[in-house]
Amino acid sequence: MNKSALIEAVAAKAQVSKAEAAKVIDAALEAAVEAVKKGEGVQLFGYASLTIAQRKARKAKNPATGAVIDIPARKVVKIKPGAKFAL
Repeated sequence: MNKSALIEAVAAKAQVSKAEAAKVIDAALEAAVEAVKKGEGVQLFGYASLTIAQRKARKAKNPATGAVIDIPARKVVKIKPGAKFAL
């Protein structure tokens, strides 16, 4: 499901226009991104949680040339699915 399909599904379930559903989805996603960028976790109980994790610096091999390259340390977003996503 892509974003436009999600907007259509939300609009149908909430019985609102697609434009209103798009505004709500965009606002929710922007709020989640801002919270994660601040270092706060986002917990949608039963659905998922978003947290920041630190990846260590490491060395890797370029598959095209075989040269060893340094990959710097960085922060990544970890997504842990909740119980409602159990298949």
